[in-house]
Amino acid sequence: MASKRTVIVTGASQGIGAAVVQAFLDRGYNVVATSRSVSKAGFAPSPNLALVDGDIGQATTAEKVAQTAIAKFGSIDHVVNNAGIFVAKSFTEYTADDFRGLASTNLEGFIFITQLAVKQILSQGAGGSVTTITASLLENPIAGLPASVAMVTKGGLDAITRSLASEYAKDNIRFNAVAPGVVDTPLHKKTPKDFMKTLSPMGTISDPKDIAEAVVYLTEARHVTGEVLHVDGGAHAGRW
Repeated sequence: MASKRTVIVTGASQGIGAAVVQAFLDRGYNVVATSRSVSKAGFAPSPNLALVDGDIGQATTAEKVAQTAIAKFGSIDHVVNNAGIFVAKSFTEYTADDFRGLASTNLEGFIFITQLAVKQILSQGAGGSVTTITASLLENPIAGLPASVAMVTKGGLDAITRSLASEYAKDNIRFNAVAPGVVDTPLHKKTPKDFMKTLSPMGTISDPKDIAEAVVYLTEARHVTGEVLHVDGGAHAGRW
């Protein structure tokens, strides 16, 4: 068993993912960061950081990430499933390719790496956690921001988080989710800030660090499992 805990972070090259990587490095974790081009993301070299390029929706990428964690750091203790894509359009405008892309990254990207991580965590016998980024929008749809097919996939993550929390509770593997509202990331660089502020009761826009702090909390909260932690300025609470 490695002396330091090792966390895998997907979708790690920018926005929330990059903030999560930095948060764990700052706390002394070993981190395996992956995205399609994470090696070009500008992370400072560190003996505690390994970078793996690849599409996490492909099983071969997940295998490479898991193997890197074990070879370089000796364990997998935590996973942060941050990789995700978001396509907002009216329901009838979604294409089959839109759905396949969403399902590949958001669902297969969760399943492949999480299966490998759970097997490894079980073999280590010391427990661990999986924290997944979902979306506040899946529980509280906003008519002015149609995203139904994207939310099919995010809702699936919500469901599997609860199922796995129950399935692996006796093994001390915890499964939780963070449900962000509007976050100031490159994903929203063309979205007007005034519009973004209307999407929460507090009228605020979250910073990636706000989400990273929630992820760190759930990773270290020994008795929290099956939980969805909303970081959304109150949007999940209903109308405003």
